[in-house]
Amino acid sequence: MSHVPVIAIDGPSASGKGTISQLVAEALGFHYLDSGALYRVVAFAAKQNGIRWADADALTGMTKMLDIRFEHGAVFLGNQEISQEIRTEEMGKGASEVSAHPQVRSALTALQQDFAKPPGLVADGRDMGSVIFPQAVLKIFLTASAETRAERRCKQLQQKGQPADYEAILQDLQLRDNRDLKRSAAPLVQTADALLLDTTHRSIDEAVEFVLDAYKKRINYH
Repeated sequence: MSHVPVIAIDGPSASGKGTISQLVAEALGFHYLDSGALYRVVAFAAKQNGIRWADADALTGMTKMLDIRFEHGAVFLGNQEISQEIRTEEMGKGASEVSAHPQVRSALTALQQDFAKPPGLVADGRDMGSVIFPQAVLKIFLTASAETRAERRCKQLQQKGQPADYEAILQDLQLRDNRDLKRSAAPLVQTADALLLDTTHRSIDEAVEFVLDAYKKRINYH
């Protein structure tokens, strides 16, 4: 794993991490890890098994037994494809709650590190650069104002034909930010060696170009 180039992209909810990370991975021909999806899967599996999101011990025991796979952009739990089921607002809240438990994060660490395979990996999440891949060749801290992120989330939901309440979404994002920043296990932080990328006034294409340029510079320096 140590010889595999990893680009770690961390940041708060709805900052565009997933879209930008996938496009960077495609441009480089790298694998892609959506670590947030793993926590959504844990929240989904817990609900299926009648386990409360606050029950750290039961969650951890269950997490160690999960068979999670990513194939061609789809997410599988065992043989069941759950790509759509985990993308609801409810599962987003669930992911934020279950990810606050140190034992659950620890149970998922090795699984995430196994994604680092040749020719390389783009990993997005909250602690990719700080905890999971501290040796990443490039670390990006991606952010945007809470208001901008709430507007983007509203548009996403409206495009899917789902109801979108801007004020409720903004409040939820601020709560998640607070939880992510203050949790004891792997809080959301910009590491000293991470480049800050604020997408409040940048397009997706501009953000992708920023990451690709930064990666090329890092590779040339190594």
